[in-house]
Formats: sequence, C-alpha cells, structure tokens
Amino acid sequence: QVQLVESGGGLVQAGGSLRLSCAASGRTFSIYAMGWFRQAPGKERDIVAAISWSRGNTYYADSVKGRFTISRDKAKNTLYLQMNSLKPEDTAVYYCAAVTSSYSYTRQVDYDYWGQGTQVTVSS
Repeated sequence: QVQLVESGGGLVQAGGSLRLSCAASGRTFSIYAMGWFRQAPGKERDIVAAISWSRGNTYYADSVKGRFTISRDKAKNTLYLQMNSLKPEDTAVYYCAAVTSSYSYTRQVDYDYWGQGTQVTVSS
C-alpha cells in the first residue's frame, strides 16, 4: 500500500500563491504517476494536474494552465503543486493521489490511493 499526506493548504487572497506538498510512503516503488485533484462544495472532484513519476510528463486541467505547476522530488517521494495567481474559484479541498495499477493518469478512476485532503481558500 501507499500512504499519502498532504500539507500546505490555507487561506490566501486572490492573486496570491500557495504551495501544496504530498509526502508518499509505503510501497512507493509501485507508483507510476501522481496527481492533484480538487473538490469544491457541492461539486464533483476534478483533476487539477498530474505527473508521471519516472519521466516527469505532466498534465494540467485547462482551468489552471499557466498558473499552477506540478513537480515531484523522487528522492524525497514528495509531490508538489505550486499555485500562483490564485482565484476565488480555486477554493476547494485539494487531494493528492497515486497511480499504481494503470498506465493512464488523467482520469480519477486511474488512481488507487488518496490523501486526506487539504483546504485551500482564496478570498476576493
């Protein structure tokens, strides 16, 4: 199994920045990709960004392209999400997740393990 723990959420004003981190432990050698998802109140959970663990190929939702950057530190087994130019509509609970049993990583169903989530609130 893989355990995931997010950190770095909080309250920020519109236009500000935050960096989320996700520490992975356990069977980390089995990770093929990792991603960030978010869920706003009353809405479905959607993918924000994803990265293949070995090669570092990235995927971004259109809503965050040019503002968010996903990265990983393989030595530390840690995933990051740098969020710049934040907007009130970015307010949500952000989850990190890991793919271990698929070669796809752009769909929620590809992900096998999930963190507990961290709240990001952007005030206007």
